[in-house]
Amino acid sequence: MPERCWPRNDDDPLMTAYHDGEWGVPNHDDRTHFEFLVLEGAQAGLSWRTVLGRREGYRRAFAGFDPEKVARFTPARVEKLLQDPGIIRNRAKVESAVANARAFLRVQDELGSFDALLWRFVGGRPRLNAWTELRQLPAATPESEAASKELVRRGFRFVGPTIVYAHMQACGLVNDHLAHCFRYRQLSRLGRRAPNP
Repeated sequence: MPERCWPRNDDDPLMTAYHDGEWGVPNHDDRTHFEFLVLEGAQAGLSWRTVLGRREGYRRAFAGFDPEKVARFTPARVEKLLQDPGIIRNRAKVESAVANARAFLRVQDELGSFDALLWRFVGGRPRLNAWTELRQLPAATPESEAASKELVRRGFRFVGPTIVYAHMQACGLVNDHLAHCFRYRQLSRLGRRAPNP
């Protein structure tokens, strides 16, 4: 069995598949960025496992994570979503996803893509850390704090530095797999080493 940073065993196939196939892989697809904006915002105060278990519900409820469609959601559509057991029925989080879709489209109009904005904060290449224990992983970094401020300035919600850092980890702007993890070695050739903390 390959050595992973998490999960520690194969008892959770959903988390294992996410770790092995997605987490930390450099992403440049705007639809995927929007998906993680919605999902990471939904995670606030909850476990990632809880959100991951509802991912298909979110995909169905939020039009396949198409920001153009979500941006057109009406107050009546939001009320309907708040009755949907397939997602986390928190009004502030649901409304923020709609507001974020609109802000996302404004960024695309201005810069061509959301990806172009976010990757600026790591110089265009993944940052490569070399942690040996999960407790070493930061909750936020100067880069996520700067990105958070810029996103808030542009009208995004539920994009605090911790949520933005989780997005950076998920979308491969930073490789936070532990150094002994088999995915660290596979992904490390794509990045640049971060300065020692």
